[in-house]
Amino acid sequence: MIDFVCISPDVKLGRNVRFSKFINVYGCEIGDDTKIGAFVEIQKNATVGKNCKISSHSFICEGVTIEDNVFVGHGVTFINDPYPRATTPEGELQSEKDWKVERTVVKKGASIGSGVTVLCNVTIGEKAIVGAGSVVTKDVPANAIVAGNPARVRRFVDTKATVAMGEQE
Repeated sequence: MIDFVCISPDVKLGRNVRFSKFINVYGCEIGDDTKIGAFVEIQKNATVGKNCKISSHSFICEGVTIEDNVFVGHGVTFINDPYPRATTPEGELQSEKDWKVERTVVKKGASIGSGVTVLCNVTIGEKAIVGAGSVVTKDVPANAIVAGNPARVRRFVDTKATVAMGEQE
């Protein structure tokens, strides 16, 4: 199933990475046993860990690090520039030299619901859950469940119940 899949030679792929059709990945790193859905773009200098699921229509831009065991829902968009502009003050189209890539980190085991926008300079903590349609504007604590625009902490995952259901800490 390599029709309509664009994987540039500078991509570092782990073992058993699975791709749907209509993928565009370049200059990035994708860990073992990760699944990438249709219509996903992963840009250079982005990292996706092991055992992740990146659902269709998601955009992972330069500067984003996604650690292991992360779920990214459908249509999730990451941002890497807090003040985007098309042109320089002189009226020329901007290029890479005209702006600085800002970082975003999604920690191990986090889940991001469909339709979420994640602004730059934030960290989504381990095992946090971001509700569908949310806009993440600031750091999300580990084990937090956040939702809304802007995303706010609604409660925390009951880690004792999670362990009781068989998940290891």
